Amino acid sequence: QVQLVESGGGLVQAGGSLRLSCTASGRTFRRYAVGWFRQAPGKEREFVSGISRGGGTTDYADSVKGRVTISRDNAENTVYLQMNTLKPEDTAVYSCAAQYGTIATFRANDYSFWGQGTQVTVSS
Repeated sequence: QVQLVESGGGLVQAGGSLRLSCTASGRTFRRYAVGWFRQAPGKEREFVSGISRGGGTTDYADSVKGRVTISRDNAENTVYLQMNTLKPEDTAVYSCAAQYGTIATFRANDYSFWGQGTQVTVSS
């Protein structure tokens, strides 16, 4: 069982930056790949970024590639999402999720554990 808690969301102006954190409970976090997803009002949830359990493989949605960096510290049971050059269209609730295994896939249904999400609002 893994419990995930996100933090770091907030209100930022366009062009600004935020760093989201996803902190997990449990001593087996290093066995899980982690993904970040977001959902804007009236839209479907979408994959943002993923990182393998060892941190060596990362993946990004085209919409955020070059502006977002995912990383993890397994000693601290935390995955980070550094977001730069934020745009109003990045406004959404951002959630992290964990799936047992090596690689983080882009399919939400592959993930077994989810956090409650953190709101990111980017003003123009």
